[in-house]
Amino acid sequence: MIFKHAEAVLPGGIKRCDVRTENGIIAEIAPEIEGEGIDLSGLTLFPGLIDMHVHLREPGFERKEDIESGCRAAVKGGFTQICCMPNTDPVTDNKVVVSYIKARAKEVGLCKVHPIGAITKGQQGQELAAIGGMKAAGAVALSEDGKSVANTRLMANAMLYASDFGLKCLCHCEDAYLSDGGSVHEGLYSTLTGLKGVVRAAEDIFIAREILLAESLGLPVHICHVSTYSGVQLIREAKARGVRVTAETCPHYFTLTDAAIADFDTDTKVNPPLREERDRLAVIEGLKDGTIDCIVTDHAPHHEDDKNVEYEQAASGISGLETSFALSYTGLVKKGALTLQDLAEKMSGAPAKILGLTGGAIAVGAPADLTAVDLKEEWTVDPALFVSKGKNTPFKGRKVFGRVKYTVVDGKIGYEERV
Repeated sequence: MIFKHAEAVLPGGIKRCDVRTENGIIAEIAPEIEGEGIDLSGLTLFPGLIDMHVHLREPGFERKEDIESGCRAAVKGGFTQICCMPNTDPVTDNKVVVSYIKARAKEVGLCKVHPIGAITKGQQGQELAAIGGMKAAGAVALSEDGKSVANTRLMANAMLYASDFGLKCLCHCEDAYLSDGGSVHEGLYSTLTGLKGVVRAAEDIFIAREILLAESLGLPVHICHVSTYSGVQLIREAKARGVRVTAETCPHYFTLTDAAIADFDTDTKVNPPLREERDRLAVIEGLKDGTIDCIVTDHAPHHEDDKNVEYEQAASGISGLETSFALSYTGLVKKGALTLQDLAEKMSGAPAKILGLTGGAIAVGAPADLTAVDLKEEWTVDPALFVSKGKNTPFKGRKVFGRVKYTVVDGKIGYEERV
């Protein structure tokens, strides 16, 4: 297959070129390649996007999402590889569930799905899960996902065992005693709405702990969905002294603030919560200076019934796969915070490096995973048009730029926009 006349985001710069794929691999990149192909004139070609923090809900919560609907949302959003979190039912804490997810994703055949195993059995925080078995079955990382491992000795052991199997721990950082069931950031808008607030320290304390463990053990650790200015600074300082820490954030943390909760729209409820303008700007600065390595969606689809309740009773999360690229391009590149190459690194190159995945760049010999986008096209977010089962987004009605036109996985078109 030949993709012609694209503005390709290559490791060495942005160049107009043709790309030929063969047997699922990029075989040739040249100014012009003879032969018929798909005309990408006017489009920008990115390395296939990689999302290392997604909830597919299957097995157990197929009412919210399943592997097929989640993969359809992924390729529509430009993602060729996604990594799914373990908060399923049964929990992804053993090789059987990991193998099921891999087999089901292969059967669906839309994009590459990499399971993330739980750190502890049943995500109960008491006993380490079967790490070796999960790795052998195809798990690419470990995470306790929506909670932290409260027992610091157990967390240290998890990092040690994970390292033995070539895996990293992806850490949701939250002191549950301090957050104590809060729904929003503690500040002006929690006071105005009367909703129970969560202080930044509830996140920062565990960011600091994971950094100190990584430093003490000489092991890598990854911090999930960073939302606070103080958390960004902790990570920046740790990197400066050589700690092997990486970090991610999500579009809602550099696009929204807690002002969005003022009308009690439950689609604004996320964990960690939306913070203040100071935090939003710090997250952007962290992306600019490399403190925050990558952008993920934390795609958390929910059934309407899970959100159509009182704010404090509503489930946390945003359905993000279909809006992530456009929000990131609009909010970061068009505003001058990142370049197109920076964005490709945050949404493809860095996730591949952090998890040891193949891909992440348009280069000869790399997997033929490509995402073609019309950066000039403006469109309006309409959850009714989502292919994900989750329609829960606080961005409904927002105008954004950057429409995915083609998603190519291993040289095969996984998504093509139909006009």
